[in-house]
Amino acid sequence: MEVLIFGALILFALFYNNTLSGKQFLEDNKDIFNLFKEDDYEFLLHAKYGPDIDAEVCFQKRISNAFITLAFGFFIGISSMNAIVFVLICFAAGYAFKSQYISLKSYYKKHLHTIDLMLPYYLKSLEILVQHYTVPVALGKSLETAPDIFKEGLKEMLAKIDAGDSSIDPYMDFANKYPVRDSMRMMRLLYRLGIGSQERKQERVLMFSRTVSSLQNKAREIKYKDRLEKMESMTMQMLMATGLSSMLIILVSMMMLLNI
Repeated sequence: MEVLIFGALILFALFYNNTLSGKQFLEDNKDIFNLFKEDDYEFLLHAKYGPDIDAEVCFQKRISNAFITLAFGFFIGISSMNAIVFVLICFAAGYAFKSQYISLKSYYKKHLHTIDLMLPYYLKSLEILVQHYTVPVALGKSLETAPDIFKEGLKEMLAKIDAGDSSIDPYMDFANKYPVRDSMRMMRLLYRLGIGSQERKQERVLMFSRTVSSLQNKAREIKYKDRLEKMESMTMQMLMATGLSSMLIILVSMMMLLNI
């Protein structure tokens, strides 16, 4: 225990005198901490806060919160430290780290249909452009009207294509960055639009158009189904409230009659 207290005091003194920098520590161990970053973290972050949010700063803040919670937990529980207290402190630090991701995941689930609909509607507008231009040119012209959430990924994809990458990788990287419904399949179709002969381009555009329309219809059906389920749930709640109120009124009336 004395060793822990002495070590904590030394660390506090080093940080206080700027001999050690928390920011530098996070930067030096960036690769290790990134192992704990969720695959869809940046996508969820941009989905909620827009493309201007700095994902690296937010992730470093999560790491800092976890370390602060860990240090505070050890400081509070150092006098009665045992296996149970240690596990509780670790759970608290883990929750401090995961809490933002849980919140982002909850937001995504709540706004799932709205976010998932963004890609099909964007691709629908892109479909018009690819009839007159090549896919890379159409992607460049669509940037202004693209949903904000996708703009950063589209710029990265175009940069890779302009740099000479003619493989499917830039399209798959975009799909991995934005794991919305059917993004993988749509990016494969978009890639196929950009290869092959011009004679078959119209045929591929039609296939692309049918797929996008199918996705839009599917999203609408799910949206209407959820709305219907919500209305049914509200109706059931109203019926239950009305039934309970009626029973309560009858019970009160019977008690009044018995008292008379």
